[in-house]
Formats: sequence, C-alpha cells, structure tokens
Amino acid sequence: MQYYPFDSKNKLYKPHFGAVASDQKQKLRLLLHKDALCSAAFLLIKCDDEPDFKEVKLSPAEWLEDYQFFDCEIALDSGLYWYRFKYRSPYGEFYVTRCENSLGHVSDQGQCWQQTVYDNTFKTPDWLEGGVIYQIFPDRFFNSGSKKSNIPNNRFINNDWNKQPEYRQVAEKCTLGNDFYGGDIKGIIKKLPHIAELGVNCIYLNPIFEASSNHRYNTADYFKIDPLLGTEADLINLCKAAKKLGIAVILDGVFSHTGDDSVYFNKYQTYNSVGAFNSKKSPYYNWFKFNNWPHDYESWWGIKTLPETIEDSPEFTNFITGENGVLRYWLKKGISGWRLDVADELPDKFLENIRLAVKTENPNAYILGEVWEDASNKISYGARRKFLQGKQLDSVMNYPFCNAIIDFIFSGNANAFVNTVESICENYPPQSIKTLMNHIGTHDTARILTLLGFGKNHPTDREWQSKNALCQEQYEKAKKLLKIVTAIQFTLPGVPSVYYGDEAGIQGFGDPFCRAAFPWDNQDNEILEHYKSLGKMRKDAKCFKEANFEPYVCCNNLLTFVRSSDQDAVLAAFNINGTEVNIDLPDEFLNCSNVLLGTEPNKQGTLCLPPLSFSVIKLKKHKKQGN
Repeated sequence: MQYYPFDSKNKLYKPHFGAVASDQKQKLRLLLHKDALCSAAFLLIKCDDEPDFKEVKLSPAEWLEDYQFFDCEIALDSGLYWYRFKYRSPYGEFYVTRCENSLGHVSDQGQCWQQTVYDNTFKTPDWLEGGVIYQIFPDRFFNSGSKKSNIPNNRFINNDWNKQPEYRQVAEKCTLGNDFYGGDIKGIIKKLPHIAELGVNCIYLNPIFEASSNHRYNTADYFKIDPLLGTEADLINLCKAAKKLGIAVILDGVFSHTGDDSVYFNKYQTYNSVGAFNSKKSPYYNWFKFNNWPHDYESWWGIKTLPETIEDSPEFTNFITGENGVLRYWLKKGISGWRLDVADELPDKFLENIRLAVKTENPNAYILGEVWEDASNKISYGARRKFLQGKQLDSVMNYPFCNAIIDFIFSGNANAFVNTVESICENYPPQSIKTLMNHIGTHDTARILTLLGFGKNHPTDREWQSKNALCQEQYEKAKKLLKIVTAIQFTLPGVPSVYYGDEAGIQGFGDPFCRAAFPWDNQDNEILEHYKSLGKMRKDAKCFKEANFEPYVCCNNLLTFVRSSDQDAVLAAFNINGTEVNIDLPDEFLNCSNVLLGTEPNKQGTLCLPPLSFSVIKLKKHKKQGN
C-alpha cells in the first residue's frame, strides 16, 4: 500500500474531517518513512491575517509498517488557517506541502492545507435541512387576475403571457427590463399546492419591493411591496398560507445599491421626497458616494441607474439593520429569512450587523448569501472574507456544485466532480453544508434544459438567442440528461433548489430569456412527475439532512457516492456512458435496500445501469439492541 506523508481527507492523518468549531481539539498526524531518520517534526500554522507561521512540535507516535506517525493536538480561535509541516533529519530540513487535492509530498514548492474554524456558537436553521427550495421570479410565475392599482404609467404591461421577454434595449416603453407580465403574490398563493407537491419547504422570492424594472433589483422603496405584485397584506397572507403547508418564505435583500428612481435617490423626482440627487441636505445624502454631486456618483458595476450605497454609513446601516429597520420589519410580517444579493460586495461589519438584526428578531431565520466561488476563502475588494465563520451568513448559493454537475455531464470526469464536492465539504462548516442552496440554474443563468441541449459554448448574442430553441431531438436528449442532473442535485449534501418552471420543461438562454413566464398550459408532465418523485425521495431518507459525502465508484462517465445517517443510507449511481455499466453494490446494500428512484439491482447484487441512467438505493439501518 502507498502511504503519503499527509492527507487531509483521510482520518488516518486527520481524524476530524473538515471545518471545526473554535476551541475544539483536533489531532493532526504526519507519517514519515523510517529511512527519513526524522529527529524532529513540526506543524507550521498561521491564521490568514497573521504574517508568520507558528511552529508546533509534533510528538513521535505509533508505527505503521515501516512508517512512523508524528502528531499533535490543537485548538484554535475562529478564523481561516493555513498549515504545512516540516521535519529535520541528518539529511537536512524538509517541508511537507499539499501537492494534489488533499495529498502531501516532501517539497517546499507545494501549497498549504486550509483549516476553517467557525465560532462555536454558530447555528443555522434546522428546519431547512433535508428540504427543497423553490425560487420564484415573481412577475413571471402566475397572474391571479386580481385588479392592480397605483401602477406607474411608464411601465409596459404585456397582455400576452406566452410572449418572449423583450431583449432589446431600445428607446421605447417596451424595452429590456420594462415589460411586466403581471405575476403577483396572490398568484403564488393560488399555486402553493403545486409548489408543495414538489416537496418544497422554502420559497425564495426574487425582489418584491417597489422598483421601476421587472427584476426589481433597483429598489425604489424598501418598505413597500411593488403595486403590480400586491400589498403588504398579500405577503402576510402568503406567509401564513405557506406555513400551513410547511413552507417558509424568504425575501431577496438588495442592499449594495438602490435604484436611481427611488425614494432615496429620486433622480427623476418621481417621489415626494428629497433624495440624495436632489439636495446635499437630503436625509439620504450620506448613503451614496458622490465624486461631484449630483451627476457624478459611484454606481454598481458602472450602471448609472444603480447608485451604490455606502453600507458602512451609520444612517444606512441603521435603516437596514436597526430595531425598526428593513430586515426586522419584514421578519415581523412573517418571512423566515433573507437572501443577500451580491453578499461578497457587502462589508464584513455590515454583514455582522445583518446577522445580529436577523437573529435577534428570529434566531431560526435563514441568511443566505450570493457568493459564486468557494465562500470559505473568497477574496473580494482586497480582503479575505469571513462569510461562514459564524458571525455573518448561514450559507450560500452553491455555484461550485452547480458547475461541477454540469462539467461532469459534458466531460464525464467523475474525479473532478468528486474533488469539487469534497473540497467544499472540507472547507465549509457542517451546518453551512446542510443549508447550502444547491441550484442548477437561477435568474442569472441559462435554463438548465437549454444549457444541456446547446452546450456551454452556445452563442451569447441576444438576437441569435431570441430566434433559437431546442429542436425535438435536442429536447429529448436534454430531458434525459436533466433527469440525471437533477438526481445528482437532489442527492448531494445541501438543499436542492428548483428555479420556477424548470419542473415544467421551460427553456431559455440567459437574461432575459431565463425569466420567461411559467407555461401553465403547456407543461411537460414527464419532467413534472420526475420532479415530484425527487421531492418525495428527499422526504423518504433521513440521510439527506446530513453533511457527509462518500465517493464509491468514480471513473470516466460513471459517478457513485453514498450519503448516510444513523437511521439510513443512500447509494446514488449515475451513468452518462453510451453503453451499459455494471456496478457491484457494497455489501451492506445487498439484502436490505429499496430503490427510491431509477434502476433496480439484480438479485446477485449487481446494479446494471443502462446508458444515460441512474439509480438511488436506500438502506434502512437497524438499531442495535441493548444487552
């Protein structure tokens, strides 16, 4: 057997896998061959914000064949740490660094291992664990037919529910971002039975506050529901009706910028307020950064309709996070949490104030952040971020898993997939893993069916995209792949998220085509039934509430892994080969398992997976009887 000096994923070297709580003792073990003639060994470790490594001497421990362990036990304060090893011998001084994935080698040229340490008081809402999230773009979900009032006359109201969203940026009323379809909150209430049938226990709503664009990321008034969507009373009723079905509602909080057409900036004097654009004496003037008032101001990604806020401004911080601020106001109305838009652009202190406000109002509320990379070591605006160390976010939108799934489908590289999943599982706190938003598409990305049918390298020109859709042959193949993709998504650690309409077979490239109206009169029932089966599967296995992930057989075009809990375990297997693949089941799955989805194994304990197919097999564990 081949031994490595260190492997952070192997309990032989690091008995506790992954992130640890502050002050939690953990053991680290270095393994050296007897020919190394080691006279002294050390752990070199540093907190991310410290300049130098500290040395911790390792103690000689037991032997493993011709190898000897050297170990130490440490406890750390919360933070992000980097570590490696060194040892001395008659031959000189040598370093052990990370060479590939988690493995160590003797070299001073390798990388360090990462150790995330989270605050030992860090808790996330357990009601989300094992559940399903459903994301809704409110304007395009369902129009209840209720009469709307006080609608600004500068909006284009589209009366054709099935019309393609406007993609042209033209100087007309019907333009990109200004075509409204009339989906409303009462419409969501009417369709709650549909959502519940998917096994959903959390609805995430894209912005619902008054704004001049259909996406509503240019907030005009944080304390007012957009009149096309309804009223504050409608939101309260939605939360109450959803709660009866075991479903929580979270809102999209857009705090890095407002709209220029807003109560707070009021560039066009739409509102009866003194906005920052109108006067330096405005109560909102200190919210914004003016280079040369009033026309030269900082805006989000240079988009002048989105003036950036100064989140560290005491006035703005109090407005959002204070006792009577935006966050607590809507929590009092019945929502169960917030999704924070561009969380990686919000300062640490502001995020800490958000957490304090939200958890003071409701300790069991959910705080989800939009972060596209590994959130444990993300650097933004020149600083390492602290999103998941216990004082900011509960969890994040899981783009790494989304990318890994899609890459596996197109490349067949199961090992790369496993490396990504294990890396996130190693770097994130377990409670954050349990509440990850595992999506395969959102309002910012192409629809999953379209992506699977056209591939990742499709043209980005909106004119071309507006004229192209999957042909029947492409659609049928994409549908087969969709079933595999979603089965992977629903069996990974975290919480799968369904983007409205994906369960109906909706197509569309990126913005605005991914934001089309839900095709209520033209759903693909085969896909819909598949999604319902996935939701039922989530409820049928307790192991989906856990944070563990154990690869089984992983090679080109074949991916299998195990999820487990004290009560049950699941083996998930996926074949994207063009030929049948046979897999010998683990011994414990041979005689006491049942198929939750997909192909059944034969009586000899072999799982024969046809091309482009999958199987999810559940093992029920029997509790040991006491003496």
